[in-house]
Amino acid sequence: MRGVVLHGPGDVRVEDRADPRIVQPTDAIIRVTAACVCGSDLWPYRGVDKSDEPAPMGHEYVGVVEQVGDQVKTIKAGDFVVGSFFASDNTCEICQAGYQSRCVHAELIGAIGTQAQYARIPLADGTLVATPGPPDAGLVPSLLTASDVLGTGWFGAVAAEAAPGKTVAVVGDGAVGLLGVLAARQLGAERIVVFSRHADRQELATEFGATDILTERGDQGVTQLKELTGGLGAHSVIEAVGTQQSMMQAIRSTRPGGHVGYVGVAHGVALPGEELFFSGVHLHGGPAPVRRFLPELIGLIWDRTIDPGKVFDLELPLEEAAEGYRAMDERRAIKTLLRP
Repeated sequence: MRGVVLHGPGDVRVEDRADPRIVQPTDAIIRVTAACVCGSDLWPYRGVDKSDEPAPMGHEYVGVVEQVGDQVKTIKAGDFVVGSFFASDNTCEICQAGYQSRCVHAELIGAIGTQAQYARIPLADGTLVATPGPPDAGLVPSLLTASDVLGTGWFGAVAAEAAPGKTVAVVGDGAVGLLGVLAARQLGAERIVVFSRHADRQELATEFGATDILTERGDQGVTQLKELTGGLGAHSVIEAVGTQQSMMQAIRSTRPGGHVGYVGVAHGVALPGEELFFSGVHLHGGPAPVRRFLPELIGLIWDRTIDPGKVFDLELPLEEAAEGYRAMDERRAIKTLLRP
């Protein structure tokens, strides 16, 4: 099969990879009908996350089940499925508490690489959710977002306790931040403030439900936000970047007693203990337990209540994946959809 492999910083190639096969009786093999490039894929692409050898890429996927192992009970060949970017058994105590990304048997799908024609999905019963039937072509991009970027934005909003009557601020105008806006709106937030300097992202944020746009970052952005909120800060803040500046901006934008939902993959983040102690804010986040939300999100998409697929502003065949990476790295695209 053909699949995307990262050979080093800026060096993405589409090349022949071994066809996947059933390894464990709990596995499924899917034919990937759509995959995409994630903002977190840009960390190794830029050389921030280093690898000593070529690495298969991709952890967001939808597709049709081709084959299942002997112990798979809830998924069958022919099903159209959406899966989380972490494989989980969905039965252990951690999964049952709603944190499937930290399942005691969790496997990172990114190590398998779903920017490819086919993929082996471990723990298929706990990882994959079948749609009610074959989806219309127009629903596929939105269903794809549920695999990670929508589920992650949704978790950010839930962790930040976005709710009716609250002001929610979103730090980061990438795909996760934009879908955090959509999630906050669905959860009933009264006011949604997004920090963004890019006109195309501002427009999409507004379409997803943002009420206010702020263009400053860091402490200047915090000052702007507090001016909007009577000097108090937001009730809920979604941190969707993962840098020291974005995390501190999120914490400082939150009023005492408020909540930060952090879902940006942290790189070089160190929290000052004394400032955190006196902030009085709640911090909750990490790798999103997408599997917790998949049934609800698939339902909202299937019923056309939400249209998160609008976050894809570039679609390419799999063979042109390198251009998809470049476009996102250079901010010419918000998110790239790949068609194997």
